[in-house]
Amino acid sequence: MKVRTLKKDKVNVITLGCSKNLVDSEVLMGQLRANEIDVAHESDKDDSNIVIVNTCGFIDNAKQESIDTILRYADAKEAGQIDKLYVTGCLSQRYKESLEVEIPQVDAYFGTLELPQLLKKLEADYKHELIGERLLTTPSHYAYFKIAEGCNRPCSFCAIPLMRGKHVDRPIEDLVRDAKRLASMGTKELVLIAQDLTYYGLQHYGERKLADLLRNLSDVNGIEWIRMQYAYPSQFPMEVFDVMNERDNICKYMDMPLQHISDNMLKTMRRGISKRRTIELVDQIRQRVPDIALRTTLIAGHPGETDKDFQELYDWVEETKFDRLGIFTYSHEDNTHSFTLEDDVPEEVKQDRADAIMELQQGISVELNEEKVGKTFKVLFDRKESGYFVGRTQYDSPEVDNEVLVAADNAYVRLGDFANVKITGSSDFDLYGEVVS
Repeated sequence: MKVRTLKKDKVNVITLGCSKNLVDSEVLMGQLRANEIDVAHESDKDDSNIVIVNTCGFIDNAKQESIDTILRYADAKEAGQIDKLYVTGCLSQRYKESLEVEIPQVDAYFGTLELPQLLKKLEADYKHELIGERLLTTPSHYAYFKIAEGCNRPCSFCAIPLMRGKHVDRPIEDLVRDAKRLASMGTKELVLIAQDLTYYGLQHYGERKLADLLRNLSDVNGIEWIRMQYAYPSQFPMEVFDVMNERDNICKYMDMPLQHISDNMLKTMRRGISKRRTIELVDQIRQRVPDIALRTTLIAGHPGETDKDFQELYDWVEETKFDRLGIFTYSHEDNTHSFTLEDDVPEEVKQDRADAIMELQQGISVELNEEKVGKTFKVLFDRKESGYFVGRTQYDSPEVDNEVLVAADNAYVRLGDFANVKITGSSDFDLYGEVVS
């Protein structure tokens, strides 16, 4: 008589959206692994019987990608290819009730703060002693490092507070402990993320503490680069740049989403800052740290954006010459303040404006990259691809910024290591170089 053995569960976690979502997936995977549940991240093998989709609900394109992904695995479940399908993350937080009706094949939906409930559904215990521990999905030498959750800003266009709740800080001592753990695992670069880095400290300590946090993280042995992403410009804690100048392992890099420059649009967007103050802030930052790389993101086609507003934005980008820049077309998000306004800029106009800004930025990037030819930079190498070792300078964040390419037939570098590279050539968004001693 044959005895049927039960196949052990294996979970495949699919992550959509931003690096903050990626950290959430890494924490989930760490908890599953601690419960001795086999787990993989975005595996292309067909050996997982449970799929968890961690969704994004930020803008229309991201929502559609999340829905398409859920539907794909719902079909797989109906075809008997997987046993269970769970959905978590921002889209699930925001549209849980309608999703349950529209896609009933999903076994359960969970919000952004319902990790214990999701684990319980998987018959796993939420292990409090593992708070902060993660199963990294990035190369081990760098990690996204979430210092806070949620957002208190009133930006008119943004649905993040609806999905992530109010701003909540993580205490400095907890973050230092996590940084030490990552360093012991070989992590050399921390990419600090939050919905709003510059608000850090106000909720937990009653005052802005980003500079203090940076000093404490900077003291962790083994952490060679600390980089900041998602820094809100209003009431910016300028002492951060004093720390940047004091400490060699804090990258001279700042990602500061400014969204627009026209006073008309800044007021409509409820950004809490004026054109004059924005220009002064950028000038002050560059005066304090002359070799800093500034990255920003903008929005084209917000309700009420006139040709004059856009021309003002275009001229400012041309004059300011940001090192890195991205732009979104406006997405009309329900339950935001902007949703009460008429979405009066046609989609093709939004796209034309975004394309014009990116074409302008491409030319700026060419100029700035050409200036780097002949100079030598410290480079951290992430991967090998198409005959090149591919790395980044301190002025470049993973996945979104420029890269440095070194021909693999001319040199050897170990991935995850630093090397000095002399730049020998450049293109629109990349640099080419050779390793020097």
